[in-house]
Amino acid sequence: MSPKNRSTTSQDTTASSASPEELAHFNQLARQWWDSDGPFASLHAINPLRMAFIEEHSDPGDQAVLDVGCGGGILAESLARSGAKVTALDLAEDVIEVAREHAPEYLDIDYRVADVTRFAPEHDGEFDVVTCMEMLEHVDEPQSIIDALATAVRPGGHVFLSTLNRNAKSWLLGIVAAEYVLGMVPKGTHDHGHFIRPGELARMGRRAGLRPIASTGIVYNPLTREFSLNDRDLDVNYLMAFVKES
Repeated sequence: MSPKNRSTTSQDTTASSASPEELAHFNQLARQWWDSDGPFASLHAINPLRMAFIEEHSDPGDQAVLDVGCGGGILAESLARSGAKVTALDLAEDVIEVAREHAPEYLDIDYRVADVTRFAPEHDGEFDVVTCMEMLEHVDEPQSIIDALATAVRPGGHVFLSTLNRNAKSWLLGIVAAEYVLGMVPKGTHDHGHFIRPGELARMGRRAGLRPIASTGIVYNPLTREFSLNDRDLDVNYLMAFVKES
């Protein structure tokens, strides 16, 4: 691996934005991250949709991009392949090691074990695009994460978030069906109480100085076993794009 894919691990483990239980859960599954038929198959399946949404509302190519909660690097690698210079953060050390091992040498990705709430003040306004996918539903204080994302992005830059809506349908499909019936994600991955309604996410963004500009749902069809974007259906998984006010 080249140095850019083998950056030095550095983190402050005190007052982490992620719980030890969450980190242990994902570290246990680290070696399965790049198995497209394994427990993270759904992330592989929806990644082209995430990239399409990001590229529809911004141009990450040849830009400085921060990917927060990067996991094993599925989105980070796609962003780097588009030409972006990517800095990717996660607090799960084993998962970051897998990401570093998997990334081809030619991709410009700087993987770091770091908490964005401490990283962002040291990198104020350094990034053109910031992404945070499938992470907010795993933290106790999502507003603090969004505040940090807003700090890291430059004025006029874009922030892209994805999470799960909080309602009966998302409990049934996002937890019961996805985790226990279809086995699309590992059991125990989600806590319905941490899901965030779109209106709540938009308000959190505005409090941080981010203006919502677009949103869309990620919808699963069990008959075709395919995911698609649907601007009218944000009932379960959804994406939201923001611009940082100047």
